[in-house]
Amino acid sequence: MSALLVPPSRVPQPRNPGMALRTITAETYRAFLASPAGAALGAGFLQCPSWADVKEGWRAQLLGWGPDPEAGQLTGVALVLLRQFPGTRKYFAYLPEGPVADWNDPDVDDWLGPLLEHLRRAGAFAVRIGPSPAYRRWDAALLKPLAGPGRRLGDVLASEVDPLGTAVAERLRARGWRRCGGEGTGANGTGGDGDAQPRHVFQVPLAGRTPEDLWSGLNQEWRRNVRRARKEGVEVVVGSAVELPEFYRLLGITERRDGFRLGRSLAYYERQYAVLNAEEPGRMKLYLARHRGEILAAHTMITVGRRAWYQTGASADHRREVRPSNALQWRMLLDAHALGADVYDMRGVPSTLDPEERTYGLLRWKLGTGGQVVETLGEWERALGGSANHALHRAFQAYLNRR
Repeated sequence: MSALLVPPSRVPQPRNPGMALRTITAETYRAFLASPAGAALGAGFLQCPSWADVKEGWRAQLLGWGPDPEAGQLTGVALVLLRQFPGTRKYFAYLPEGPVADWNDPDVDDWLGPLLEHLRRAGAFAVRIGPSPAYRRWDAALLKPLAGPGRRLGDVLASEVDPLGTAVAERLRARGWRRCGGEGTGANGTGGDGDAQPRHVFQVPLAGRTPEDLWSGLNQEWRRNVRRARKEGVEVVVGSAVELPEFYRLLGITERRDGFRLGRSLAYYERQYAVLNAEEPGRMKLYLARHRGEILAAHTMITVGRRAWYQTGASADHRREVRPSNALQWRMLLDAHALGADVYDMRGVPSTLDPEERTYGLLRWKLGTGGQVVETLGEWERALGGSANHALHRAFQAYLNRR
């Protein structure tokens, strides 16, 4: 992992004299995430130090702030990825699903201001962040009967509006941040098309529930499919790096069948598997569904602290009637629960509720687990002051749009 280091003497001090911001080591960063204070902030896997080694073409910085960052006395951390703008010495700074911060703190300027100034001094012309608070939630039971032609999530009154998410969005707007992809999720809104990470995710709450509760939370079709897989002799096992080429082959089949392309290589998944598990054994697992000795489906799961994510799924075109993917997800749900996860995050879902749209099938499948669609705050961007940086920001956006 490469780094751009700014000497501590050049890092500006926040208004709070008890607060300092510094570059920190990966060991200090991980120790904070594992501490009670750090774990309470619920960092995602994209903010783990190992993620810097997954991403090629980016430089990385690990930053921490608090009373004494170098001694491990921290209140927040951030993995910053820096992409150089071609032909310049300036960088676009990206904090995927970060920073790992206490967004309840009304004095966000105590750490956000020094963070931005540090990045400006390090050569960044613009910054993109992904605040962690949720914005709105829709229960699965609410959404399924409301599907219809032309309908979108924004057309449905949410089951819950998170006051913290609303407050954070207002604070960011007041400080000149712009929500990537716009604000809308309704019929006339793009709803996060400009986000690099999914704005809408599907989550199954696990805290305080028993395996029996999880089973009863599945809809009738899901329970029938899990039973069918069991009856047909589908075997679910945890694989290893050896099976990643088979996972990748199935992923190619899935992309062609479902009309999407992730654009990642086998080497990307092999690197991801290696570096995440080097950071913590078992952090990334590859689940396989076998039937008559053949792997029919393969899904990956990542765990950090008390959260688990279903990251990527792949399946064959044939023998789909034995329901290998349902069997995989049920096993992964149970394993996440056994590990003590509070939430099982099934990652991105579309904002459409129109059954005629191709992507609706993914949402419908995840709704069957009985969880919730969660609209996150999404990603936010701002240039770091000055006409030159604003011009570079506009040029960089145009450059990305042409790629």
